[in-house]
Amino acid sequence: MPERETPVGTVDDVEAVTRAVLTASRLLVAVSARSLAAVEDRVTLPQFRMLMVLSTRGATKLVALADLLRVAPSTAMRMVDRLIAAGFADRQTNPANRRETLLRLTDEGRRIVEDVTARRRAEIAAIVERLAPRQREALVKALTAFNEAGGEPTAAEPGGTQVHPLGWAVDGAGARDT
Repeated sequence: MPERETPVGTVDDVEAVTRAVLTASRLLVAVSARSLAAVEDRVTLPQFRMLMVLSTRGATKLVALADLLRVAPSTAMRMVDRLIAAGFADRQTNPANRRETLLRLTDEGRRIVEDVTARRRAEIAAIVERLAPRQREALVKALTAFNEAGGEPTAAEPGGTQVHPLGWAVDGAGARDT
């Protein structure tokens, strides 16, 4: 079987892509840190990540939350206890199984996520506006593929509606709404 040729001007080098993503991740971490600055006296970065997971996934069992955050359940429980004490999360009995407890955001926790996300969105938009339209289109396609490969759910539109990067609304399972 003949070896596949890489078209001129394309990147098919895993290391080159990895370097580009690492560089972009430094930029995104800086944007994230700046967006958290307004609430850093109230939540830590790991606590905010937990709030974000609860925001995108909804009411969640502790074990599932720990798994999503890739931490031990005992670590997740300590984080949850701190968020509950601060009024950002609470526990509720699972209506489908009264022996289970679900964790969810409070209104205040939701406000923190919305505030930080709005700050982050504004700063990212300012960066994206500096790109040419074709660069923006290529970036959407590349990041969509990257996010799907990494299993990250699509970010919500302002106001909470999740929208696929190519523009259509998606339901909670990620399916296209009609």
